[in-house]
Amino acid sequence: MKHPFAELIDLQLEDRAAGSSTLSLTVGAQHLNPHGVAHGAVLYALADTGMGAALYPSLEAGEICATIEIKINYFKPVSAGKVVCKTELINRGKSVANLESRLYVDQTLVAQANGNYAVFRPKRAE
Repeated sequence: MKHPFAELIDLQLEDRAAGSSTLSLTVGAQHLNPHGVAHGAVLYALADTGMGAALYPSLEAGEICATIEIKINYFKPVSAGKVVCKTELINRGKSVANLESRLYVDQTLVAQANGNYAVFRPKRAE
């Protein structure tokens, strides 16, 4: 599936299956805030996109998902390197799914996020 925003910030899909995904991003100058570290929104986008990537393969034909909310904790600043986001589906109900993403640089955990997603069939425009 084409994902223009992911392309804009250079997110790479490394692996995806129903209930899990691995995405990565190599931090460059375009990802930095004025303090020289990756902007929190870049790491958030990695977690959010990783959660969607893990959930989409489990959807039935005609279903889509949308972020309800995400809580993220930032543990260490990231100024360079490859950030790897590993996401797992924690629980899937009929209309809400919960997922967890862990973001690493090398083997160091730099952030962790937990999110809830609505699962639904869009209403047709009349």
